[in-house]
Order: sequence, then C-alpha cells, then structure tokens
Amino acid sequence: MPTRHRQPWLHDLAITVRGNVTALSGEDGQLRPGTAHGLYVDDERVLSGLLVAVGGEEPSPVGGEARAGRAQFLSSARDLGDPGADPTVEVRRSRELVDAGMVETVRVVSRAATTVRSTVRVEVTADGADMATVKAGQVDQPPLEWSVDGEGARVETPRHGITVRSQATVRVDGGALVLEQPFELSPGGSLDLAVTVATTRRSTSALDADAGLDVVAWDEVVVEADDPRLGPLVAESMADLRHLLLRDPLDPDDVFAAAGTPWYLTLFGRDSIWAARLTLPFGTELAAGTLRSLARRQGTKNDADSAEQPGKIAHEVRRTAYGAAGHALQLPPLYYGTVDATALWVCLLVDAWRWGLPEDEVRSLLPNLQAALDWLTGPGRPDTDGLLKYIDTTGHGLANQGWKDSGDSMRMRDGSVADAPIALVEAQAYAVEALAGAADLLGALGVDGADRWSAEAQQVATRVRDGFWVEDAEGRYLAMALDGHGAPVDGVGSNMGHVLGTGALTPEEAVLVSERLTSPALLDPFGVRTMSTDTGGFNPIGYHTGSIWTHDTAIAAVGLSREGFGDLAGMLARSLVASGTAFDRRWPELYSGSPLIESPAPYPASCRPQAWSAASVGALVTTALGLRADVPGGELVVRPPATPPFGSLRVKGLRWADVTFSVTVDRDGEVHVEGLPDSVSVVVTA
Repeated sequence: MPTRHRQPWLHDLAITVRGNVTALSGEDGQLRPGTAHGLYVDDERVLSGLLVAVGGEEPSPVGGEARAGRAQFLSSARDLGDPGADPTVEVRRSRELVDAGMVETVRVVSRAATTVRSTVRVEVTADGADMATVKAGQVDQPPLEWSVDGEGARVETPRHGITVRSQATVRVDGGALVLEQPFELSPGGSLDLAVTVATTRRSTSALDADAGLDVVAWDEVVVEADDPRLGPLVAESMADLRHLLLRDPLDPDDVFAAAGTPWYLTLFGRDSIWAARLTLPFGTELAAGTLRSLARRQGTKNDADSAEQPGKIAHEVRRTAYGAAGHALQLPPLYYGTVDATALWVCLLVDAWRWGLPEDEVRSLLPNLQAALDWLTGPGRPDTDGLLKYIDTTGHGLANQGWKDSGDSMRMRDGSVADAPIALVEAQAYAVEALAGAADLLGALGVDGADRWSAEAQQVATRVRDGFWVEDAEGRYLAMALDGHGAPVDGVGSNMGHVLGTGALTPEEAVLVSERLTSPALLDPFGVRTMSTDTGGFNPIGYHTGSIWTHDTAIAAVGLSREGFGDLAGMLARSLVASGTAFDRRWPELYSGSPLIESPAPYPASCRPQAWSAASVGALVTTALGLRADVPGGELVVRPPATPPFGSLRVKGLRWADVTFSVTVDRDGEVHVEGLPDSVSVVVTA
C-alpha cells in the first residue's frame, strides 16, 4: 500500500519568525528530525533537527513561550541533582532568530546542594527539504553530510551554505553533527552553551528577500483600554507583523508583509495588500512598499501557464517553482492566479493616499493604476456579463482564485460544489470600491478619466444588485458568487461581509447584509464563520467551509463601521479580542469557533503568525474609534460606536501623514484628539 503523506499540523508547535527565517519546534524546544520541525531560510529547511540532551537524556519539559523572533523553554534534568520531587537542575533554552540564521543558547543551572557533573549534548541535522515538500507531508528526508572545520562545521543544501559554530567539542556521528560540553557545577553554578547557525545563499532565486522589520515606524503605537486584553493583544500582534516584513530585493528600501509562516513566508498579492491596508492608521510605509513591490511585478503579457495578463497584480512570488512531487498543484515562481488582488491594489493606493502617502509617490504609481483599471474593465471580465471571474485552464493552478481558494469553498446551499468559471460577489464589490476610489484620486490630481471610472463603478454596483441577491425563509441575502452557468452560489457565506463599506450597497441592502452576517448561523462567539451552519457541507474545522478567519471577521467589522453599524462592528471586534486572548495573543490563520469549554479550537495546520491576522488589530482600532482619514482634504472623521466596545480607549502612535497623533474615547463616548495640526478639521459624529 502506498505511503499516505499528511500535511503537518502546526497548532502545538513553538514558531518564531524573522523575515525570511522561521523556526518550528516542539513546545519543549526540540527540533525533531522526521517531522515538520526545523530552521527554514528562504523556504528551504537548513536544519531538520536540533536535539538537546543533558546527562544522556532529553530534559523533561516544564514550559515554553514563543514570541515574534524569539523563544524560551524551561525543562529539568530530573536524573541529576538532589533526590526528591523538586527539580534542582534546570535547563533553560533561548532561541533568537537573526538575519539569515539563529542563535540557540542552552543554559544549565544547578540548584542542587552538592556539585553536579555531567555533559550537555546537542545533535544537529540538515536535509535541505523545500517548503512544498514538507507541507505535502514528505518530512522524513535523508540527512546531509557535515564537514568539521575548527570550532564548527559546514554543510551545503541545494540553495544554502550552513555553518554551525560553538565552543563545545564538535564531531560527526553518521548524518548528525554532535556538540558536547562536559560541566561541573557547584551549588548555584551555571553553564552556557551557545550554538550559532549562519547561512549564505549559494545561488539566486526569484525572491531573495531579507528581513525588513526595522523599516516601519510603529514603536509609538500604544493602546490603553478599560478592557485589559486589548493593549497586550495589539502589542504582540504588531511585533509578529513586524517580524513578517520582507525587503523587496528589487529595491530593499521597500518592505511588504509576507503572508504567514511557515507555508506562505513570501509576497502574496491579496494577503500583503490587506495587511498593509488594515494597518494604515499606523503609517503608510508598509502600504507604499507593498504597492511598489507588486507594481514592479504587474503583468505585462498574456501567459496561460502563470495566469499573467497585462495590468494584473500577482497572486504570489516564490523563490522557486512551487509544488511537491506527485501533487497536482504546480506553480511557477511568479503566479497571477487571483481575481481580486488587482482591485485590492487599487483600493490600497487610494486608501494610502487618503492616509497621507506623499503625492509624488502616488503620482509615480499612476501608470500602474491605469494598467490595473484597464485589466478590471478588460481581461478581468472574460464574458459579456461584465463580471470579474476566474477559471484555471492549466490543470495545475488554483481552482478557486479568491481568498477562499480551497477547491471546495464555493458551495450551493445543498452543499454541492459550484462549477467554474466563478464570479465572486466580493471581487465585484472590490471593483466598485477600486473604480470609485480611482475616480476620486484622479479627479483630485487633475488627471483625466475620473468620470469614466465613476460610471464604471456604478455599472458594477448595478450588476451586483441585479445578479447576486437570493432569498430564503429568513429573507434576502447576497450569494457568495455566480457559477459557470450564471446561477447564484447560494450557500450562506461570510463573503457578503466584504461587500459592506465598498459602495456596492444601498442603505437598505446594507441593513440586510448586516442582519444576515450577525445572525446565529454565521456569527460565533469568536468571529464570523466562513459558511453558515445551515449550508450543506458545513464543517467548523473545514478550511473555508465553516471555520473562522481572523482577517475575514476584521474586514466585516470595518465594513459594518463604514456603513454606520458601529455597535455591530464593536460586537465583532470583541469576538476577535476573545479569540486572540484564547490563542495567547497570537491569532492563527484560522480556527474553529466550536467552543472547548468556552474557548475556540485550533485549526491544526494553520499558519501562526499570519500577516492579515496580526494586522487585524488595525481593524480593532479603526472600528473602536470609527476612524476615516482624508489627508488631502484635511479632514479626520471619528465615529465611535454608541456603546464603546472596550470601555475607555486611548490609542497613541496614530499617523496623519508624517504627524503622530492620539485619539481618546472615554466611557461616555466623548472624543479627544491630540497632536494634529490646527489646519486639520476633526469631525466627530454619532
């Protein structure tokens, strides 16, 4: 019987990240060969094992924490030291990711009454497995051979040279590098053994991106609230997001957010755009870098294999071709299979302009804007119905090309999977917002085309109104999509939440969407389900068939706020704080809302941290304050919910172009804004 490979689960791993470097280990700190554990650089596993033993045994784990780019683990060498229940020889393990590598420090501390003598042993292995192979479950790869040189050793993978250095004795045992350090500790004594791992690239790839955490100016962002959960959640999430930032190798001054670790630690059009868009209240640097990084790779030709078309924004940029042996999904390094990233790129440009992106930087992107608009109203609409839609014609690309890109995500109410080509409702709504926003931007800059794009936006909104509304016993609601036969994909999904606030709805339609979105079949105590409980195929732990995605709920909250449903937006924001707290202030990519004693359940293979999940703290701030900025027009709108979702709230480190300011909303809803120039008009509305 052939071996059945399973995608590795991540929910119980300690994960750290620093740009293009990420480490996965057990909660005890051990990196175990034959699993998904390892140190990865540029989507290649440079270390497949790093096992620590003291006195010939692995220490017994006590606890561990992983945050951003560092982790710490506490364990005990229970066979050493004093007899009895209390552990007296502790083993502390500290992990710090650095540029292109890692420093692992093992500290042995004796609390014993007498001298303790033993040996620390560290066993290191490397296999050079690529990320796609590991994700496909083919984790048990043969080890590579080490060569010892002086104080350390070296090994080469297909794409990297790896050097390990330590003060310990170094030798090779089979396929493993063994580091050994004997010790003799008097009471209270300690030993530190540092293992330094450094890598260099042996060849170039399609995206030799390095860490970019020092580019953004987020140090002043501080949130204080009556709800004690909010401030730490914002701080931890911003730190995680910062450690997901990468520099564009085509211009290292520009940064973007890698989508998530470990599977998507690279530039993803949709994900990177949303991460930048949600965090605009904290500055425009990430938006500017994301816009330019994607603009440099904007489509220029028609190529079916990569799904490239002129003006189209890319879906993802990998270092090498992506795909595991024997799997249908095989993608080129630069892949354009996305129906929505182009409209979202336009929305990000418009929003960044409104939040103060300098006019010269906006004007430099106008040619890319024009190309994107031409795609939205040209090749993106392959049929005469004027709708954005997609179909994979290659057999090795993505079957679904919206954010719900799993093969079974587009469901009819009876649970059957819709036929392609698919016209997603949110893709049309993004187009409405993009076209209308582009009209505003071009008009303000005195560039021709504003009237044309405004008219196009109204036409797309009419197509949504005419084609996507369906009805059941509870009333009218928006279908997720239209299928290849033009029939509504009438499963009840969270897609409708992305339509809120885009300008695609009348006030009456917005009421209907808000009511259905917050109905018990869709809204869980921990967020909005991707698919309702009364749609066929519902699975609370299915990837897009009933799970909860942090960013999905965050986007819906922002949309509710924009439509004037502040209290409903606040309810969604509180649900996210509940889930973020349950996951130790580190939202995963997705999770199940089915409660385990009033806590959400993890989705086992979920990336953590994930960029648009971490960036969702920007949505919490936006909805709790009701923020909308118009730097070119000199106006800031503050429209907090009637019922403050987190009690009294103060947010410092907000950015109006290059000016830092703060907003406070007290328990009674009174608003105070500090730090803005006198020329700015602050409009506070109920």
